[in-house]
Amino acid sequence: MSAARSSFVTQPVNMGLKDPALFTEDAASIVEVAPLPDTLQGLSKDEIRMLEKKLVRRIDFRLLPTLVVMYILNYLDRNNIASARLAGKLGMQKELGMTSTQFSTCVSILFVGYILAQVPSNLLLSKFGKPAIYLPTVMIVWGIISGSTAAAHSYGAVVAIRFCLGFVEAAYFPGCLFFLSCWYTRSELGLRTALLYSGSLISGAFSGLISAGLTAGMDGIKGLSAWRWIFLLEGIATVVVATAAFFILPNFPTTTKWLSEQERQLAVYRLQADVGEAETEDEQFGFFHGFILCLKDYKTYLLLGTLFGITSSASVTNFFPTVVATLGYNKINTLLLTAPPYILAFITASFNAWHADKTGERFFHIVLPLCVSLVAFILAAATKATAPRYVAMMLMPASFYMSFVVTLAWISNTLVRPQSKRAASLALINCLSNTTSIYASYMYTSNFGPGYTIAFIVNCVTAVMAISSALGLRIVLGRLNKKLDRGEYVPGVPMGAAAGGNGKDGKQKGFRFLL
Repeated sequence: MSAARSSFVTQPVNMGLKDPALFTEDAASIVEVAPLPDTLQGLSKDEIRMLEKKLVRRIDFRLLPTLVVMYILNYLDRNNIASARLAGKLGMQKELGMTSTQFSTCVSILFVGYILAQVPSNLLLSKFGKPAIYLPTVMIVWGIISGSTAAAHSYGAVVAIRFCLGFVEAAYFPGCLFFLSCWYTRSELGLRTALLYSGSLISGAFSGLISAGLTAGMDGIKGLSAWRWIFLLEGIATVVVATAAFFILPNFPTTTKWLSEQERQLAVYRLQADVGEAETEDEQFGFFHGFILCLKDYKTYLLLGTLFGITSSASVTNFFPTVVATLGYNKINTLLLTAPPYILAFITASFNAWHADKTGERFFHIVLPLCVSLVAFILAAATKATAPRYVAMMLMPASFYMSFVVTLAWISNTLVRPQSKRAASLALINCLSNTTSIYASYMYTSNFGPGYTIAFIVNCVTAVMAISSALGLRIVLGRLNKKLDRGEYVPGVPMGAAAGGNGKDGKQKGFRFLL
């Protein structure tokens, strides 16, 4: 096995323990699950715990800021078309002579490419094994494509550019989820997923502010409309950040030069101890084995139903400036009013994910925010008064993004083995859930404005679908945990030998699905 491949170890989850540190169990049982590396022999549990805390801080500092900034630009380049619709004297839609339906097609066509490329991209990343090269490379390509939108002069050109943009951007988010799952334990993954996804929330806030600034200060400079400056400047920023990322991002623990040998061994060991064994199956079964396992696992479809419903409800964000415009303010004030809901969403989603990791609970951290989403959608559909309608708009992103980030962590927590199955599951579930953006784009055309009542009713239905799927998954996982308590075999759960075990007893591993 090559160094890059051997570093693909399972990602982790807090199994409901108050203290998510590595050594919360009897030391002997842990050593039998995953023997201590040579460089850790002779150290006490407290010493190893301190080393682990220091290691996690180093990993956080190196990975998270870079990945978040990259995702901010990923989301900006994908969704800046919503602000471009209103930016400048005429706005993108009117300047290019597009109908409302044609503009919706420009928005939705991105997700066609996005859907087609996600699973192949994650399987390729799993095989290639060098995210430090792969992710910045695709970022440079999508930055160039996005920037080229500034040169578009027709509906057909925008459609072609947006399709290509979606195809290339598809590599980033599921690739990052898989990347994080190979560095962090299950008890750490929910918060890190939320911090990564905070990039989209920050971009949602800044997109309106940037567009307002460009509309006020750069419209007509060098003969370019404000919306063209949006695409051009954000595309340039994307290429610059991607170039820097080549020199910052690591690949995987066993090949990371800025870690000492002791830190590299600890980084691998703590992930092995969390799930029970290193991931070596991919070499035995081949490139597409994980994808087949993903399709055969019924838990995949319950997770898909949950994320599909949430993503459909969240599709309102693709047209958020348009929805906010129904409040009746001018263009600049409308763009400014799109920022506060995303700032609130950033705060609440981060806290919800942190609390989900701290408690080791998933279901209620997904379902309770979705209940708030239902209230927000009903309120928006029931009234056209400015104050209550804006309250509903404040609650929308905050509520469904709280659910979204915890659901993403629940995927990695549930479909843990082998690594190619996890990579394929993250990509498949994410890409299929994004099909909602194709049909949802047509619910926000001017024909359905200014109330967009039909859109909010559909969002209520899909939120209920997400709640139902999450409930079904919780029941299923609860039954599987009872089987593990009895020492029965559960497919996909690590089954190596343990203290007093025969190698087939999931109970001795200490692994339990998070509920």
